[in-house]
Amino acid sequence: MAKIKKGDNVQVISGRDKGKQGRVLVVFPEQDRIIVEGVQRVTKHVKAGQTQRGTKTGGIETVEAPIHISNVMVVDPKTKKPTRVGYREEQVKRDGRVKTQRVRVAKGSGEDL
Repeated sequence: MAKIKKGDNVQVISGRDKGKQGRVLVVFPEQDRIIVEGVQRVTKHVKAGQTQRGTKTGGIETVEAPIHISNVMVVDPKTKKPTRVGYREEQVKRDGRVKTQRVRVAKGSGEDL
């Protein structure tokens, strides 16, 4: 189970954008990288082209680049500060049988993530 998932609010703890908070847009588990909204913005030069209607495309765009997963921490929903992630196992009754389910928990406050 991944500690950081798509949709989580995270804070950058090191690098150029240290201290910024944003929402996770994409997770790349194979490379241990994520894309965070408004963080690690880079300029990208896009080759000029045309669409079906004949409008011009291309130019200089600003996009979010991937950031390593170790450079961010999940934001605690209660205190709005970065916190570590832990797990708690719960017994859930589903389809007439009891199953064990793991729930992500903020280590700082104990709130569910």
